[in-house]
Amino acid sequence: MRTGRPTLPIVLTAAERAQLEAICRRSKAPQAEALRARVILACADGLNNGQVCKKIGLCPHTVGRLRKRFYQSRLEGIFDLPRSGAPRQISDEKIAEVVRLTLETKPKQATHWSTRSMAARCGLSNERIHRIWSTFGLQPHRAETFQLSTDPLFVEKVCDVVGLYMSPPQNALVLCVDEKSQIQALERSQPIFPLAVDRPERYTSDYFRHGTISLFAALDVASGEVYARCQKRHRQKEFLLFLQQLEETTPKNLEIHAVLDNYAAHKTPKVRLWIAEHPRWHLHFIPTHSSWLNQVERFFAKITEQRIRRDSFRSVPQLRDAILNYIKHHNQNPKPFKWTASAETILRKVENFCKSLA
Repeated sequence: MRTGRPTLPIVLTAAERAQLEAICRRSKAPQAEALRARVILACADGLNNGQVCKKIGLCPHTVGRLRKRFYQSRLEGIFDLPRSGAPRQISDEKIAEVVRLTLETKPKQATHWSTRSMAARCGLSNERIHRIWSTFGLQPHRAETFQLSTDPLFVEKVCDVVGLYMSPPQNALVLCVDEKSQIQALERSQPIFPLAVDRPERYTSDYFRHGTISLFAALDVASGEVYARCQKRHRQKEFLLFLQQLEETTPKNLEIHAVLDNYAAHKTPKVRLWIAEHPRWHLHFIPTHSSWLNQVERFFAKITEQRIRRDSFRSVPQLRDAILNYIKHHNQNPKPFKWTASAETILRKVENFCKSLA
């Protein structure tokens, strides 16, 4: 008598049963995997294919195929098998052509390729060009700026300034001094709409100009306190007035090490004469094109972001009051910027960047 094919027995270990039950309980498990796990658990409980069909609602052929897969592959048979996918439609030569054109050429009357211009050039779709560029990490739409210092004393100046930050001298103030010049008093031409639920603050990009002001500032590296003075201009005359203000407001028993950039007003004969007449002052100039080395620039970015950029000012005095009130509030609880980059780290990064350009 013909009885049909023998049913493959499914015997689970404790670990296999626990993992299959976990798949069935997991809410985020793929439904196909959970269905296969229930089929195998039913088979392991001694049910034949017909009984499993009635319990789970699958056809006998599917149950038999799943039983065989698990019998041969165990738990790996629960998960989806790898699929070959659709056959490739773009040859390696075509991909190489796209990469070569992107790296070595530019389109006519344009500075860089777009997906559309490259697609038209190569006879492919925008999506395929985007996929090729993503695979090879090509981003023609992006550009980064850089500025290398040409200062012949770059290494010496970096070591000098960073040494002041990392190991300041005893009984001395280290001040980062600079001016934020020509801050514009801009009045928005239309009212600013305040922040609301599901809506950011809104302001028009159109404005009226009411003049400019220059902020002279000195950041105490140790405490974070800021000494400030607002002036209409930022010439040698105004710089000397600010130095005199610092001379009068800082403790007389402390040496002063001032970190400055190479602005012409910082190096005039009158400034050098003033420094010679005040022996407790020592000037440390950062390398050219290295404004990031002056910590007061970080404070300028902070006050611009938090107080100046998004407000509306009807006059220069209103702008001046806003700046000085912000600094007054800042000095009530000042916090220094934490400098962590050693001179060796900075010089190594510059060296590596120069090697990358070679």
